[in-house]
Amino acid sequence: MDTKTVESDKSIGFTALFGVLTVVGAGLMMAGPDQLTKALGFAVAIIAASLAVVGAHMFYR
Repeated sequence: MDTKTVESDKSIGFTALFGVLTVVGAGLMMAGPDQLTKALGFAVAIIAASLAVVGAHMFYR
């Protein structure tokens, strides 16, 4: 039985892109000048990390 597999580097690209955004968000969370900026950095880090996992799974085959 033949199955089709798609070889794609998109999973690596999405993971790298959102991984960088995760690090930027975490840096903003640690070095932010006020509480609101730190909260926004946390939100960016969590959302970007979630999207990195989704991107890696979506295009992995």
